[in-house]
Amino acid sequence: MNGLQNLASTKKTTQVHRQASKQINFRVSEPDYLKLARSAQTLNLSVPAFVKKKAQGARLVAPKITAQDAQNITHQLAKIGGNLNQLAHHANQGGQIDPQALKDLQNEVQRVWQQLT
Repeated sequence: MNGLQNLASTKKTTQVHRQASKQINFRVSEPDYLKLARSAQTLNLSVPAFVKKKAQGARLVAPKITAQDAQNITHQLAKIGGNLNQLAHHANQGGQIDPQALKDLQNEVQRVWQQLT
C-alpha cells in the first residue's frame, strides 16, 4: 500500500449530519429542574426531549399505565403467546386440544385486557 492510500484510509470524517442543526442551552433553578424532571419521568421522556416537545407546543398526555405495569403486561402477553403457540403446534400435529386449556388462555387474555382498560 502506498503512502497516499494509507493516508486516505486512516482519515476519519467527524462531520455529523443532523436534521436539527442548531442547539439551544439555558439554565434553570434546581426546583424548576426537578419539576421538569418529574414531568418528563411521568411521560417516560428525557428532560431535554420533554422541554423540546413543550417548546414546540406539543400536547403531552400522560400514559394510562406506568412503565412497570407496561413491563408486567408485556411479560404476561409473552407467556400467553407461548401457551398459544404450544396449543397451535399440538393441534397442527393432529392432537386434541383440552377445552379447559383454551378457556384458561381466554381468561388470561381477559385479565390482561382488564389491566389495560
